[in-house]
Amino acid sequence: MGWIVYLITGAALLMGVLSVALFRQRARLEDARSLAETLVGCRALLGLILHFQQHRGMSSAWLAGDLSFASKLAGQARDIDALFHAVGPVARSESCRHHPCMTPNALTLFRHRWATLRERLPGLTVEQSITQHTTLIEQLLQWLAALGEARIESTLDQEVSRCLARNYTSRLPALTECLGQARAVGMSVATRQSCSAVARVRLMFLIARAETLLTQALAVGQGSVRAETASRAVEQMAQLVRGRLLPSSGVSVTAQEYFNGATQAVDAVFAWIFESAQAVANSELQTRRDIVPLAMAGQ
Repeated sequence: MGWIVYLITGAALLMGVLSVALFRQRARLEDARSLAETLVGCRALLGLILHFQQHRGMSSAWLAGDLSFASKLAGQARDIDALFHAVGPVARSESCRHHPCMTPNALTLFRHRWATLRERLPGLTVEQSITQHTTLIEQLLQWLAALGEARIESTLDQEVSRCLARNYTSRLPALTECLGQARAVGMSVATRQSCSAVARVRLMFLIARAETLLTQALAVGQGSVRAETASRAVEQMAQLVRGRLLPSSGVSVTAQEYFNGATQAVDAVFAWIFESAQAVANSELQTRRDIVPLAMAGQ
């Protein structure tokens, strides 16, 4: 009879171990599903950041006297309003969590502030416009970074995946913002064909900061085609600022030419950002391949 007791005890222990393993794998499968949903939400936030940055740059040129940007501003505003519909589900999903990264009420308040900015834009100075746009963009960056830390990095198993996620939701978006601010400040300089001392100092700081962030991001993304393309584009923008906006001989670039060059750099970094998201998903997919069959078998 003793062997029967040992057999039953062993079977019970085995079932217990299998139950714990199954529970953990189901939890990891749920993390994988949550990761996919979060990546979709982050992409929508990045879309808003991109269009707000473009709207800020165009506003600087328009307020500085280049009326050719008026119709482009209207198009950017429509794109921004459309993207809010994609961010809404993220805010609603977050509101159900104990520590939400963003909420529907916060998003509603943000949209109200955006509507107020659009209404008051014609009466603002270039500097006021840049400040108010930047405040809104900083909020979007904070939401993105919070989602990245709480909903992406915390669910990843591989250190390389966490580093890629940090590039995706923190370092590279911060790099686009440095470039975006430099685009906005530089647009007013190029439009007026004159660079004030304040604008000079700010442009020098923004370009230096962008170069620092680029170096940090390349430490993780080195070897990527998108990373190399973005690196060259950022270097070209730095040369454009230092060589044609800031020389003592005077400004030698038009507003449209500067906008095109700066936008090429920003767009190249955004392409790198979206590649980083795919790299995060791919690296985790390989790690989780063995999860789905066992987890699904227990359902």
